Amino acid sequence: MRIVTSRGARLGALATVATLALSACGGGSIEAETEANESQAAEAAEAGGECGELNMAVNPWVGYEASAYVVGTVAQDQLGCTVNYKDLKEDVSWQGFGTGEVDVVIEDWGHPDLEKKFFEGEGDGTAMDMGPQGNVGIIGWYVPPWLAEEHPDILEWENLNKYAADFATSESGGQGQFLGADPSYVQFDEAIVSNLDLDFKVVFSGSEAASIEAFRKAEENKEFLIGYFYEPQYFMAEVPLAKVALPPYEEGCQADPQDVACDYPETELKKIVGTDWAASDSTAVGLVENFEWTNEDQNVVAGYIAGDGMSPEEAATTWIEDNQDKVDAWLG
Repeated sequence: MRIVTSRGARLGALATVATLALSACGGGSIEAETEANESQAAEAAEAGGECGELNMAVNPWVGYEASAYVVGTVAQDQLGCTVNYKDLKEDVSWQGFGTGEVDVVIEDWGHPDLEKKFFEGEGDGTAMDMGPQGNVGIIGWYVPPWLAEEHPDILEWENLNKYAADFATSESGGQGQFLGADPSYVQFDEAIVSNLDLDFKVVFSGSEAASIEAFRKAEENKEFLIGYFYEPQYFMAEVPLAKVALPPYEEGCQADPQDVACDYPETELKKIVGTDWAASDSTAVGLVENFEWTNEDQNVVAGYIAGDGMSPEEAATTWIEDNQDKVDAWLG
């Protein structure tokens, strides 16, 4: 069974504009902010119709949340959309394209298996690629900086077995522990460990937050830890994790998930959308199609959320206020 968890439809454009103006007051009056946003929404409607509802999947990592809420907030406040944020795993998100429960996956890290199932051709045609969203994803194996500095040879995979006993935990059964993240993420760690004959056991943290806390603690207490991590990620500014060199990625080395024995590739992250939604006259289609930003942009918003404790809405609004020139380019 597929369970869709929704944060609920956002408030209507007028009520939301007023709320945001209150929370962001300091620059101008509530009336001026409201009038400006109403004017933008009206102009967009005159130019190309109305937005209607925008169903935005929110996958479980803060960088994705940053992208989703920035796009959603622009759609809501400047195009008059009603935005529904839905907290979903990656594969479940794609299932929603055919039913109309999901319109946009704003940050895809590469799922050839799902493309075969849902893209036109081999699949049912309910989903399509809407191009890059600007971020470049880097997945890999990382250790805390103290460990890389004290044992620099640990950054070569061939030396990992030498240190396996130092990585052992109560959960790894006498082997070294490799800390996986959320098992729903794009990951081949168990296959890599097996195919490289490493004396390690993959133990999944279960979430991005748990992995971050484990790396933070390992750095503070000078504990041995190796695990799955990725960029863009705001945490790297706090604790600059060191990447372990695995056998280099080559085209096709991840074709069979059971046989993977290579590093992860750098991935141009992209936007996946519902085919029917993309063909609609919603003014949000152009926004999503034009949306592109950088790893640095995303890390700023993710840092607001996870580091500064802002709500996703507040973080998005703060970034948008500081970067309206970029937003204007998305709106065309």
